[in-house]
Amino acid sequence: MLGRIFSHYKAHEPSAKALPSKAIHPIQERLDNPNADWRLMDNDANELEQARKRLLAIDEANRETMSGASRAFPGGLAGCVVAGRLAEADPNLSILVIEQGPNNYNAPEVIHPALYPRNLFTNSKYTLFWQGNEAPQLADRKPIVPSGGTLGGGSAINWMVYTRAQRSDFDSFNAPGWSADEIYPFLKKFETYHGQGEKEHHGYDGPVNVSGGTHRCKHAEDDFIQAADKMGYHELKDIQNLRDNNATERWLKYVGPNGRRQDAAHRFLHPKLQSGKYPNLHVVVEKQVIRVLLDEEKKAVGVEYQTNPRFLANPEFMTAKQTPRSVKARKMVVCSAGANGTPLILERSGIGNPEILKRAGVPVVEDLPGVGHDYQDHHLTLYAYRTNLSPRDTINGFSDGRMDVAEAIRNTDELLGTNAMDASGKFRPTEAEVDALGPEFRAAWDRDFKNATDRPLMIIALYLCYYGDHSMLPDDSQYVSMANWTAYPYSRGHIHITGKDVSDAPDFDVGYLKDENEIDLKKHIWAYKLQRDMWRRMNIFRGELASTHPKFPEGSKAAVIEKADGPMFDKDQRIEYTVSAEDDKAIEQKIREIVSTTWHSLGTCKIAPREKKGVVTPELSVHGIKNLKLADLGVVPENVGANTGNTAFVVGEKAASIFIKELGLGGAHDKAEGGEQSKRADSPMGQESQDVVVGQ
Repeated sequence: MLGRIFSHYKAHEPSAKALPSKAIHPIQERLDNPNADWRLMDNDANELEQARKRLLAIDEANRETMSGASRAFPGGLAGCVVAGRLAEADPNLSILVIEQGPNNYNAPEVIHPALYPRNLFTNSKYTLFWQGNEAPQLADRKPIVPSGGTLGGGSAINWMVYTRAQRSDFDSFNAPGWSADEIYPFLKKFETYHGQGEKEHHGYDGPVNVSGGTHRCKHAEDDFIQAADKMGYHELKDIQNLRDNNATERWLKYVGPNGRRQDAAHRFLHPKLQSGKYPNLHVVVEKQVIRVLLDEEKKAVGVEYQTNPRFLANPEFMTAKQTPRSVKARKMVVCSAGANGTPLILERSGIGNPEILKRAGVPVVEDLPGVGHDYQDHHLTLYAYRTNLSPRDTINGFSDGRMDVAEAIRNTDELLGTNAMDASGKFRPTEAEVDALGPEFRAAWDRDFKNATDRPLMIIALYLCYYGDHSMLPDDSQYVSMANWTAYPYSRGHIHITGKDVSDAPDFDVGYLKDENEIDLKKHIWAYKLQRDMWRRMNIFRGELASTHPKFPEGSKAAVIEKADGPMFDKDQRIEYTVSAEDDKAIEQKIREIVSTTWHSLGTCKIAPREKKGVVTPELSVHGIKNLKLADLGVVPENVGANTGNTAFVVGEKAASIFIKELGLGGAHDKAEGGEQSKRADSPMGQESQDVVVGQ
């Protein structure tokens, strides 16, 4: 399970050894400089080795001395933002973050964007793989949902796509302080934007760079844009302004101009730890939060944790019982373990649906049925195409072994600085296409989309990468992927504990394609046909990889074309689905066999009144529990028409603002809302103690 914590505590209490204050390392200087030269320097290997030794020494000290006080560092995306902003508000605060996975500092799979597919390998130490329940509607599969399992959470392993939610998304939260107008300053606060969008919509002095990276495949990018244009979807220079929609864009990424991933740990925490200016910011890694500790008055007073057995030398620890340890907090505990991890921590703490808790053998502390309820994810389908691209146009070589990763790093290969996703768009069907999808679809469209013109039905993106088994491809051509995913799925699932131990597998229903009238399925059928028609217009088109496409009935004019000499369509031509019902059945079957996660889990501890299955207030306080806050995508009550990394950054910034004010710290963060800095009160410098624990 995912476990992370921050803590403010009395400086004189016993605690783990702090990271020694040092001048900024040469490596870190280049990491913070987006224009830096990133060729491997002669002393870099020694610097990295010394850094690893320091971290190992610190962790060993923590193993022995962390029983009384707390400190450590980062966790997930939003958690890193909160920890960094709290440290900025008052460097005297002693802040603890407990991370269940390893440190990610300068890890190649993290900092080099093109290596992100390696985080999908099942042996990745940076990724958690959540096993879903068997699902009849998904061809009896047990779907897997990856999530971040290292410092920085999902931002350290994800696809780094820069997209924002729409205005109506934030307004749909129906929560004071969370409307689009109120959230907009936080959208700008964390970013340094290097794109073409209007300046009033973006930020230019935040810690997170947004750019095109160091490599783009211009001709493939142009092909996507031009093919969509021929289908009626025109290019805009920026559709991340919360307004524009139904268009394409040359996508930007959470990649700096220097080609480095902009994950939350490297942007909000590592620079502070390296600077020596934040002596009370600490980190402990490879520790799992078991539960929140609550007193007789239902007040959160700390957390209980254990060492993650994945990182112990003896495999016996994978099943052996450990003696847990605890960390105390005097003022606040914040859970920030993600939409999958946080509800499990709450339930192990006795907060949740009484029936679920009793079955798991956990005493009920607070009856809160919304915990783990309403699991949401964007539903993804991937289809592969044969192209005339060269190996340098894709990032396949880093996955199939044809490119030497170590050599690429030594030579600062510009190809490492891309996520291979240069063009995408937010798409809506025509009125005629809505009618063709049936009366139930029409009713849903009229209710939820027709007048909400900023809401896309699907997001479609070109990825210059193949995510399957490269050894099974039919030839040496470059195969790439087209991604379709639902912006606002109706389907819902759940995630709950089945026992009181961290090692007990959760009851996890991903919920894909379970909605009434199969509206989500029909969205995918529409998107499949649209993207396929787009491909027939692309200059790079050389065929379809049959194994990733539907098995159409014999004689169908929609049959897969495995090899082609180039584009086949222009202007108004469309693939003809002659045996319409049978063709659609073939598409439906393929969707059920391959639909999967976008890594966009959210909604399991949502902001809402408890009678509406809410778990937290707009101030992110858990209903019925004192001094317990949540800060991750689990609090988001409704889905967003975008990749959720941006929304997670916003949740972190908004949460930090709330916590800073409640703790009386004031600080520069208040400027995000246009308010003046409040006078700092109740500071550890003037009080005997000020303890806060954030669990992730």
